[in-house]
Amino acid sequence: MASVKKRNVSLARHVGAAAREARARAGLTQAEVAERVELATEVYARLERGNMLPSVPSLLRLCRALGVDANSLLGLVTDTPPQWLVQAAPPSEEPPALRRLLRSVRRLGAAQVNALTRVARFMGSAPAARASREPKQAAR
Repeated sequence: MASVKKRNVSLARHVGAAAREARARAGLTQAEVAERVELATEVYARLERGNMLPSVPSLLRLCRALGVDANSLLGLVTDTPPQWLVQAAPPSEEPPALRRLLRSVRRLGAAQVNALTRVARFMGSAPAARASREPKQAAR
């Protein structure tokens, strides 16, 4: 990502506004888009504010993450999307809460993931099965 030079301010603002609009249409948060584009959330926020222009590889990842044509982000509108965009992976059908949970889990260490797996299995088991595994309380 490059800082915006004086002559590119208009372009940076247009790219940022177009990215913000596409993100809103896709129902994604800045953090979700930043993760898909492999950028820090703060860097993506600067892009949306028009303070940065993406590098070409970042622009390509941004277009795929938002499901938009680079021409629309750059202000060069066309009638049909390019073939590479049509063949892009379909957007995730997982609910936002699940995507946020997965993002958090990816930051955990192996021991933490194992512990979380045990908790999830316990929570997902039937109430009767849980009761048989819980320690019996001593009668008073």
